[in-house]
Amino acid sequence: MNIILGVLLLLFPVGIIDLLGLPPTNTNFYPSILGAVLLDIGAALFLKAAGFAKGIRGLGLGGAIVINIIGSFVLICWLIFGSLVIPLKGRIILWAIGVGVSLIGIAELVTKSWVYDDQ
Repeated sequence: MNIILGVLLLLFPVGIIDLLGLPPTNTNFYPSILGAVLLDIGAALFLKAAGFAKGIRGLGLGGAIVINIIGSFVLICWLIFGSLVIPLKGRIILWAIGVGVSLIGIAELVTKSWVYDDQ
């Protein structure tokens, strides 16, 4: 369910907000970030179910890596393609978060810190 709602919020933030009867927002930024979070959680749950036989645990560090990579990707896409009207200070903070979290996720992925040896 998380994956489905996450994808829908990412692709159609205003339409899904209206459909669900949630309070309106004047920007798509927050609904799509929520969509990324829900997609992340769904992906971590899927990873837990599908990866256990391979030594991957989705809601442990493996899930955190997926959450970091997807979440930072969506944030960076907003910074590049979105028409966010925010001060320079806000842009710097969001870029630092997006790039920092991406680099952490990539480093964890490359070092295979998500694999458990206690099978």
